[in-house]
This record gives sequence, structure tokens and C-alpha cells, in this order.
Amino acid sequence: MRRSQVLGIAVALGAGLAAFLGMRGLLNKPATVTKTESVELAQVLVARTAVSLGQIVNEGNFRWQDWPKEAVGASFITRASRPDAISALTGAVARAPLLAGEPITDEKLIKPGGGGVLAAILTPGMRAVSTKISEQTAAGKLILPNDHVDVILIRRTQGGEGHVSEVLFRNVRVLAIGQTIEAREGKKGSEGNVATLELTPAQAEQLALANTVGEITLVLRSIADAAETPSDPGPDATQLAASKSKERDTISVLRYGVKSRAYVN
Repeated sequence: MRRSQVLGIAVALGAGLAAFLGMRGLLNKPATVTKTESVELAQVLVARTAVSLGQIVNEGNFRWQDWPKEAVGASFITRASRPDAISALTGAVARAPLLAGEPITDEKLIKPGGGGVLAAILTPGMRAVSTKISEQTAAGKLILPNDHVDVILIRRTQGGEGHVSEVLFRNVRVLAIGQTIEAREGKKGSEGNVATLELTPAQAEQLALANTVGEITLVLRSIADAAETPSDPGPDATQLAASKSKERDTISVLRYGVKSRAYVN
């Protein structure tokens, strides 16, 4: 046998032996053990299904869900602290929309006897005041709850000679249209001839007087303007009363075929 052949066989045997030893080392290598840290859990009350504003909830709307204990908020309802929470909250009214899986808090529900739904969603210190509207005075019935509007008073001058308009309030929130307090998905407009607005006590007085003076028109604002601070609310109740009295104390004078107005003291 030639020397080159012997050398080739030796190299092949050496390579095979090295491969065998390498595979043997891999097979006999001890398995790597991964250590996992245990997370302490707590059972939190969450919404089983989506809940809309004003909906009366029942036991089927809730479930207990494991939640990392470190992430449990102070307002969350836990099974350890309130095991009977599901039955206790049955019959409550949602004062805010809830998503499926969202933790339940007492602030998001109101029990019967704790006030109506409208009172529950009303900002503290504000008042809910209703005014008549029509398709012509409410943006073609396209104004929905939670929209923001400007409130304009249109009144007739004494003797029916014309009309004047005044901006009463700017950037006020619409609480409800008719009996609807939540805009439904896919609904283009709200039915109803009454709009309920969220006003300050002073504005509520002004609107009540304005309804006796003339017609109220709601002007829809852009959603981008909703965060703006309401500007000058317009004339107060005293000004409106004085304006109404002033117009009532006028007479029409016809001079050379031209009509004019004169004020009577």
C-alpha cells in the first residue's frame, strides 16, 4: 500500500474519531435549567363584557381575573377584600362606559338610590338644564351627547320689526338629546326635541330666562375645540331682563313714511 493512501486513511480515521467524541460530548452535556421567578397574583373584578353608559349591570357582566399583585390599583376591587362584590354590584348603573377586561371600580358604577344616571355623569358643581330644540336649531339633529356647542339666543324686536341674536354661552357640553345620554355607534343623529346642557348655576338661570325671551339655537363646535376653556358666557340674567324690558317699553313712530322706534320711560 502506498504511503499516501496510508496517510489518507489515518486522516479520515482521525476526523471520524474527533467527530464521534464531539457528538458524545454534546449528548452527555447536562441540560440547562432556566430559573423563573414566581409572580404573586391577586384576583381582581373586571368586566366580562363591554358595558355602555347607563346600562344596568348583572352578575353576567363581571368575572374574577388573575392580576399581578404589584399592578393592583388602590381603587380595584379584589376577591380577598370583597368576595361578595359581584352580587353586591348587581343592579348598579354604569356611570361610564366599560371595556371587556377592564377593572371595575366603585367610581364607575352607581347603586340604585344614589341618584339618577344623569346626576351621576354630571360634573360636580354643574347643573343640567334642558331647552327646546328643533332640526333647524340643532344642526339638523346631528348633535349628539357629549358634543360641545355654542348657545345662541334669537329674539324678535318689539313690534316684530326684526330679530337680533346674542351668544349666551360658548363651548358647553351636551348631556343628552331627548332621552339619549350616549351616542350609539353607527347612529347618525339623535331623536328628541329637547337638549340637556351642562351649565354653571349662573348660566342655568340665564338659559331659563332666555327661553322666555326668544328661541335657542345650538351651534356645533369642532371636537378639537372641546378642550378649550369656555369664553365669556354672554349677557347675564339682569342684562337679559333689562333688554326685554327695554324693548317692551318702545313704540313705533311713522314719520314721512319711515318707521322708527322711540323709547318710553
